Formats: sequence, C-alpha cells, structure tokens
Amino acid sequence: MRFSSINLFFALLSCGLLPVQHSRAQCDTYSLSAASCSPKYETRAVWLTTLSGLDWPRTKAVSATSRQMQQAELCRQLDSLKAANFNTILLQVRSRDNALYPSGQEVFTDVLTGTPGKSPGYDPLAFAIRECHKRGMELHAWVVAIPLGSDKQSKELGARSFVRKHPEMCIRFRRNWYLDPGHPQTKTHLAGIVKEIVERYDVDGINLDYIRYPDHPKRFPDQRSYRKYGQGKDLAQWRRDNITAIVREIYQTVKAVKPWVKVGSSPVGKYRDVARYSSRGWNAYNVVYQDAQQWLKEGIQDLVLPMAYFRENSFYPFVLDWQENACGRTVVPGLGVYFLDPSEGDWTLQDVLQQIYFTRSAGIPGQAYFRTRFVLDNTQGLYDRLKQEVYACPALVPPMTWQDSIAPASPDGLHTEVKADSLVLTWHPATDDSGQPVRYNLYASRQRTIDTNDPHNLKCTYLYGTRLALPLDEVQGLHFTVTAVDVYGNESPTAQSPRPSHHRHASPVAPLKLPECPSATQMTVKDLYGREVWHGDYDRRLPITDLAPGVYDVILQDKDRHTLRRIRFTR
Repeated sequence: MRFSSINLFFALLSCGLLPVQHSRAQCDTYSLSAASCSPKYETRAVWLTTLSGLDWPRTKAVSATSRQMQQAELCRQLDSLKAANFNTILLQVRSRDNALYPSGQEVFTDVLTGTPGKSPGYDPLAFAIRECHKRGMELHAWVVAIPLGSDKQSKELGARSFVRKHPEMCIRFRRNWYLDPGHPQTKTHLAGIVKEIVERYDVDGINLDYIRYPDHPKRFPDQRSYRKYGQGKDLAQWRRDNITAIVREIYQTVKAVKPWVKVGSSPVGKYRDVARYSSRGWNAYNVVYQDAQQWLKEGIQDLVLPMAYFRENSFYPFVLDWQENACGRTVVPGLGVYFLDPSEGDWTLQDVLQQIYFTRSAGIPGQAYFRTRFVLDNTQGLYDRLKQEVYACPALVPPMTWQDSIAPASPDGLHTEVKADSLVLTWHPATDDSGQPVRYNLYASRQRTIDTNDPHNLKCTYLYGTRLALPLDEVQGLHFTVTAVDVYGNESPTAQSPRPSHHRHASPVAPLKLPECPSATQMTVKDLYGREVWHGDYDRRLPITDLAPGVYDVILQDKDRHTLRRIRFTR
C-alpha cells in the first residue's frame, strides 16, 4: 500500500519529529539526533546570485587590479562554502537576455563591468568552474529562462536585445519583456543557449529558473499564439504543455552532448494543493503552469530544487509531496534563508534547522539555500551552525544511477611518502567504461580497515589528480584509502595502502616471494590482531617496504575471497 505524503506528515508529527506550529517553546528545543547524523550522500547547494551583483560580484572589473579583486571575491566565498562542506554551487550565468560568459548569442551582463556587453577581460564562467573543481565542488549553470528584462533594460541593449531582433517571439507584460512559451521557436532558442554552455564548459549541471509563465498569468497577453498554436487545447493545459516542451527540448539537447551533465530546475515550492493543506493560491501547476512532477515522471529532470520558501504547514506536507513524486530522481527543497534577515522576514534560526533535520529524517537527499549572502553573512548564526554541526562532515553528491550505474575501476598503487613536512600520497589512475576522466575520494582513519560508508572518514572529495600532499602534523597515525568516482557520481571499491608511512626514512625491503597458487586471484594482508592492512590482486612478489615492523599473515584467495592458503611472515 502506498504511504502517501500526508500520511507520512502525520506520522512524523505524531512521533514528535515535526514541530508543533502553535508551540514556540517546543520549536526552540527541537532536536533529532538520528536525523542530524550526516549522510554520506547529500546535496548541499547554494544559489549564487549575480543579478544586480546581489551575491557576486561587488567589484566591477574595469582594470587589471579590479579584475583580480573580482576574482578574489569569488574565491573567498568558495573557500568559506568549502569550509562548511557545501558541495554544489548554482551560479547564475543568465539573468535577463545576457550572459556571464562570452556568448555567441547574448551580450555580457553589465554586473561584471558596469556596461552591458563589455568584457571583464576574462571568462568568469570558466574561472568559476575551475575554482569550484579545485575545491571539490560541483558548479551548475543557473539559467533564468523566460524573462528578458524590463523596458529600460531592453532599451539599453538597443539592436543587441532579443526583443529588437525577434519581436515575434516576445511578449510585453507589466512593463517587462518575456519569451513567449507558446511560440515554437522559444524552446529552440533556449536549448541553443544551454547547448552553448554545455559544449564549451565543463559544467556539472544546468539549473533552469523561471521556467514558467509570469506571475498573474491569467492576464498574460498570449492570445495570438494560443489562436495560432493552441490546437483546440484548454488554455491552461496548453500553457503547461508549452513549458514542458521547453524542458524536454533542453534535457534532450544536453544529454545528446554530455549525458553526465545534470539537468534540473527550481520550480515554485508548492506543486499544487495536497490533502488537507491548501497552497493558498500559489502553486506551480495551476498558477504558473509548471508541471514539474510530470517532468520527473517523464524522466526529463535529474535534479529538482523546489523553492520551498515557507514555514511549518506550508513547508512540510508540500516537501513530502515532492519526495513522494520524485520518480527515482533527486529532489532537494530550497530553503528560504533570506527570511532570517529582519529586512526580509521574521524567521528564526530554529525554523531553518527544523527544516534541515526534517528533510534528513524523511530521507530527502539534501538542501539548497537561497541565497549565498545570507549563508556567508552568518545571519542569525546560520553559517556557524552549518559548519560546526549540520555539515561537520563532508558529503558526496548523490549519483545519477538512472543514467549510469556502473562504477569505475578501483585505483591501485596507493603509496605514501614523507617529504619535508608533508605526507605525499600518490596512486595509479583509474579508468571508467564511459571513457571520461575520473575523480578521486580520499578516506582516512585511525583504523587500518577504513569504513568508506562513514562520512567522518572522508578526507578529500572529488580530487582531479593522482597526487596529494597533506600537512604531516595533521595526518599522524592515519591510514588512507582512495576510491574513484565517475562523471555520474558512481564510486569504485577502495584501494587501500599497506600503511600510512610517516617515517622520514623507510629502508627498502625486498618483496616477499609467495608460492604459486593457480586458483588465487587476490590476496589480503592482516596483522596479528586480524586487522586488514592491505588487499589487492594476487602476485608472487608482495611489496612489504611500507609495512611497519611486525608479524603478518598473507591470505591467498579466489575470486570470491575464499581462503586458499595462509602464509605467516615477519617484517
């Protein structure tokens, strides 16, 4: 029997896992130890707004010095987000008929230099991708779809504006210009913009924003398009079909170029009314013609981030409704943390923490925050709580198993060496059946056998090379293992080092010669306490230089890890 979202809502409420709306005292003491445990896989995203420079950039790039200041500003933000274990940046690369990158279709946004169409002297999107990847974070290109800007903005662009170039595809509504979702070429135009981004840049995802009709769309003057293209459909359904057709075109376009790039959207936070709870006149399906749950059902979305900027009974049942209709894809609610600012709303920090712990208790794979400034400004202590408590451990982005579920080969040859004041780890590159490069995760523990399911053991995530230097004073007594991650997020088995060698001068020791064992395919080395210190393919020559002095057993095994022979030796 299907357990509906509303039933789950009342079940959690009855178990005390949801705050009671009328009890502020209860809300203030809300905690859930089980839910607060960091999962290994969790999307932790922020929207980084460039419209009007709200989050970035504050500095205009009009000289070499100011360009460096603009770049440094972004790096500081990324450093802070990395320190709090965020793993996904939603960078606004298109806001209103403009681009944050050198585009063949649209002009440079004026937020970079103060002048529409003027280059800042570098490629901001390429720079941001590079800096995110250095820090093991994904970058998703946030694309505002339908709005084209105000009358004033369109006038400033003159002949370069899309309104001037293609008036047949544009509609003026309330002193603003919009693409006409009902015009057949609109989906082609937007898909072309996204294709340019995906072809030219190593983005990890596309996030579609305002992929809907404008507010109060009943007055939206699209009668001409409806008469020409409506084909006798109900107006509301025709509009929903128009938006869905745009989403489908973009999804298929991206997947044809790079199938590993996530395609997602940020729909209105309430899909439609749910049992016993009204959306109060604001929802995706009925009001702005966004049938986002149909997109999930059709499989034309990988990551949906509903803008659930509400509290209490306007949040919990609607978020559960999204989860129930995720259809195996990743659905992560957006949290309206801007309401923590007194100039924006009256939320308390506890309101946000309740939402975070609730999503974990309900098995929802992450959170997204609107927007970056209110996180990094530590509004009401939010950043501190995230860094010290909620996101104290790193997390991996949930894999796209519906696109590809085959993990890459394990990296091997993990080696540790002390150089100066650093411990240098190197390993052999791993390969993947996709033919695309892989990234690596480094795990560390004081236990010889490292539990890679425990996020506390995640030391570094999404490394792009096969060499890493760590400060020696931070890794004393630690053991290490490495895994490979493909472009879809699938993780390989581990490649464990024989020992984290912290000795500055390890004398080479001849390999241990093992007997022939025709049925053996792999072998495991254990210490006298039975702790696994190494596992790998069977070879008659076992390197033991990196083993600490002591007595060990090497166990020869078949492909199913059944013991064939056990040999004891002393190092």
